[in-house]
Amino acid sequence: MSEGEQATQATNETTSFYDRPNVQKEIIPVAGGIPFGFETVINTDLGIGGVYGAWGPSYDNNALPEFIEGLTGEPLDKSESMDLADLGFVSRHHTPTQLSKDEHRELELEVGERLLRQTLAVNSWDPADVSGLLLGLTAPVTDDYVEQLAQRIGLPNNALKLSVHKACDGAMGALHLALNPELSPPGYVNIAEHLRGKKVLVGGIEGLSRLISLAESYDRHALQLFGNGAGIMGVIPGETMKFLVGRTRENFDEEGALRVRMYYPHSRERVPGKSLLEVSQVGPDHIRIAGLMPEPNAGEAIEMAGLMGMVKLFVRTGVQVASEVFQDYQDLMEKLGQSGKSLKVAVIHHANYKINLLISKQLSKGGINLPMPWVLSDFGNISAASAMIAFLRQLEDIDPGDHVLLDGFGAGTYYDVMAVSFG
Repeated sequence: MSEGEQATQATNETTSFYDRPNVQKEIIPVAGGIPFGFETVINTDLGIGGVYGAWGPSYDNNALPEFIEGLTGEPLDKSESMDLADLGFVSRHHTPTQLSKDEHRELELEVGERLLRQTLAVNSWDPADVSGLLLGLTAPVTDDYVEQLAQRIGLPNNALKLSVHKACDGAMGALHLALNPELSPPGYVNIAEHLRGKKVLVGGIEGLSRLISLAESYDRHALQLFGNGAGIMGVIPGETMKFLVGRTRENFDEEGALRVRMYYPHSRERVPGKSLLEVSQVGPDHIRIAGLMPEPNAGEAIEMAGLMGMVKLFVRTGVQVASEVFQDYQDLMEKLGQSGKSLKVAVIHHANYKINLLISKQLSKGGINLPMPWVLSDFGNISAASAMIAFLRQLEDIDPGDHVLLDGFGAGTYYDVMAVSFG
């Protein structure tokens, strides 16, 4: 049995997310009906609850070639077929491609609204008491997506809205900003200080099926790897989740191993010596953080150079940043007189199993051994939503006082790694 198949078997996942015993299934009344499913998670000892889910039909590895042929009009050549089980994936969710732009917009607004309402419910929160909505989005279906969702669920007009466009690092980047007061961009409200002790909704919502099939610019690798997914949780920064140490890093993808069209406002200028991130005040209470990414040629939506390019892109810098944060954590524990304290688990972005396995092996060579459970075989790569869902699937096993490493990384390239405590 391959390492990927072992990882899949170890998670005890069913083939489709919709088949999990606690998933609630609905039909969203757009374009004749789109399947939607979600699962709620709560840890009352920590005071943290969340919801994660997916939309669109579920395609397992066996059904995927026929689906791709239906999209592109051509069979999936064996040379283009990926060993998805080895990469840790058994299924993913795709949206019907015949949807209009307006239907895509209404579908993803409806998905976001339902997930957010469920997150409020599982935390027993009144929307009037929520002070922030922070979402990571690789390619938002509309520029004012976060604002529209805040209005739909009845958040106060002055609730802080934060849109973070850093590809797969978006949700962890948003969470890092909510916890670490040293990260807020100068000239704007200090996000962590503003939200400390307040109720906040944070997560990632990714309609990647829409992105990779947009304008019929299909990338065969992307169609196999990516899918739709979302994960959102309710936290009270500084109380239910506390920042210990963390680092953020930018390392531009010079070779363009993973090119993604920026469907959000960005000047597309790269200024030597300056951040790749552009910060803008969209409205009185809405801040956008947009990251520069290499873009495909000819206006396509996404273009991948291959798996080895992805490995080179993410592993070296990813290991470096994680190692630095681990050392910072050890230094902090020694300073606090808790040198025997250890990190219970590491929750990292599920780019694919081989990338994560290699990160783990490289860290181990440096004497850093962290449990990194593989838990998203039924979603595929869902970008900014993946680390949030991975965390929610670990939530029930976390105890008050536990320390956890959270690790996000995404195209561009961006990294947010932090150690946090609970309860």
